[in-house]
Formats: sequence, structure tokens, C-alpha cells
Amino acid sequence: MSGTPGAAVYRVSVKHESNGAASAFLHSHVAVGDSIESSAPRGNFTLQRGVGAVVLLSAGIGATPVLAMLHTLASAASPREVWWLYGARNGNEHPFAQEARGLLKALVHSRSYITYSRPNPEDRLHDDYDASGHLNVRLFGELGVPKNADFYLCGPPPFLRDLSMGLEGWGVAASSLHTEIFGPEDALSPGIAKRPQRPVHLPPGPAGPGPLVTFVRSGIAVPWSPDFQSLLELAEACDVPVRWSCRTGVCHTCERPLIGGAVVYRPDPLEPAADGNVLTCCSKPVGDVEIDL
Repeated sequence: MSGTPGAAVYRVSVKHESNGAASAFLHSHVAVGDSIESSAPRGNFTLQRGVGAVVLLSAGIGATPVLAMLHTLASAASPREVWWLYGARNGNEHPFAQEARGLLKALVHSRSYITYSRPNPEDRLHDDYDASGHLNVRLFGELGVPKNADFYLCGPPPFLRDLSMGLEGWGVAASSLHTEIFGPEDALSPGIAKRPQRPVHLPPGPAGPGPLVTFVRSGIAVPWSPDFQSLLELAEACDVPVRWSCRTGVCHTCERPLIGGAVVYRPDPLEPAADGNVLTCCSKPVGDVEIDL
């Protein structure tokens, strides 16, 4: 989804991958006028309201959702400070370059910085890109990126992992980091194991005010906190072994038996979980719950 939210149409941008069955089909077989069965847009990686600085940070094809955010800011002629930080391999793999430049011109307080990891000979330094290499937190400090901004990160798992950890270590509040995985790498965690790599533990910080969430296999009970977006996030904060992939209620990889209690879904899953099961990636507890994790 790379267009302006709220528009009369959805714009979907798909990179043609040589080994991607879906992208190859879309590029080679789908024509104007064809109908495609799909679900409605879902997930919570959306631009939040506010007046503070916004940092749109992406790599590769991860530019698409943050480009939609840039459209939103530009269409409103937002007075917010907006940073567009993007990394690509070279000019041949730099989507939306001209479009992003045009949108940034509509914002009175915008900054852009582009890095190419392997620029081509025809790529022009300071015109097509600003530096060779990769985006990193040290660079953000040199550029003057504000630490109190809202950061929206989208890209492959290593990109998100390294920059999220780096930004937290730099002093950015965890609540100001918004991320979405976008890339060819498998986002599936190891899954249920007899012996997790790290012992399960209570999440950091004060105990939450909510109902008790018990991960039965792991032998830990944790008061629910509204700081978590889902039961999956709570499990991860406790190092409870859990499987996941889509995190939006589509793939059912995270489905587990619900031993006791009830949950509410935000967003609603594309298909409901089996009777007696729960999708941990998009659910929150309603009262005390016990989950087979």
C-alpha cells in the first residue's frame, strides 16, 4: 500500500522478484480490468497523529508503507518536521525516488538523506544519493535527527533489528519506535522448544494493571499491561518461545490452544482461530487467560 490513505482507490506497489510466485503472477498475468480476491488492509503500522517530528526510515521495498505516510503529511501540508531516510543498493533499486522528492518539497520542514550500499558508476553523488554505505545511528547523530521524534521503520528483518536496537541504545523511547517487517527473509521465530535459549522472565518495568496472563508450558504468569499491542508481544517480552509470521491475523502461524479465559481481537483475523484456540499476534485478554505456551 503506497498511495494516499483515504483516497478513492488503493495503490499497491509490488517489486518483481525472479523467485516470487505472487509478484511474478501480478507482473506477468494480471491486466487492467482483472479482478483479484483480497482482504482489506490491516495492521497497525500507520502514521499516528501528533505535532512532533516524524522520521520515516526504510530500506529497499520497505519504502512503500512509509511513502503512504509521506503522502499523508504532504497532502495536509503538515508543519511537522519530517525526515526521509532511505537506503538502497543503487539507483536501479531505488523506487519512488522522484515521487518522494516531490512530496518532500510540499513540506516546509523536511529533510532527506539517501544512502546506496553499492552505487553504480552512473549514480550521481549528491544528486541521486547522499553517501555510500548503510543507514546507521551514528549517522543520525551527525545529521541532527531528533531523538524525541516518532520513528517509523520498515525493511527486512536485519535492518529492523539492528536499527531498532541502535535507536533504543541511542536514547529513543521504545514507545516512539514503530516497525513493520518488509522483505524476503523468513520472519518466523524458532517456535515451541523444550528448553528456550533464555529462561523465561517477567517483562521489564513495573507490573501491568490488567488481568493475569498465564503461559502454562513456560510456567509464568504476568499481569497484562496496555503497553503491549498483543499477547504475542507480551510473550516475546518474557522470552516465552512463540511462533509467528504475519503478526496481523492472516497466516495462523501463532495459533495456540486457549486453555482458559477469553480474548478480543485487534485487528480481527482474516479467518477465525479454531474452536478453543487463540491467535496470539492480534489478540488481547478479556479477564484472566491461560495459553498453551
